[in-house]
Amino acid sequence: MGDSEIDQIHKIFQCMGTPSEETWPGVSKLSEFRANYPKWTGQKLRQRVPMMDSQAYDLLQCMLEINPNKRIDAKNALNHPYFR
Repeated sequence: MGDSEIDQIHKIFQCMGTPSEETWPGVSKLSEFRANYPKWTGQKLRQRVPMMDSQAYDLLQCMLEINPNKRIDAKNALNHPYFR
């Protein structure tokens, strides 16, 4: 957990990668986006949750997608095979 809003954003970017125009088209045009954010490539999510089964891991990846246009919505998340 971050100790401030910017620290929390940095922790998310360290884990998931700093968004760029390649990973999130239009991100640089958002009013709160800063071009001087540190450029992290992200970590392998599997290394952070090595004991998670494949369906749970897939759902987690879908929920943590940095680009909101690609992120799974709540309805589809609840219909994910993990919950069967």
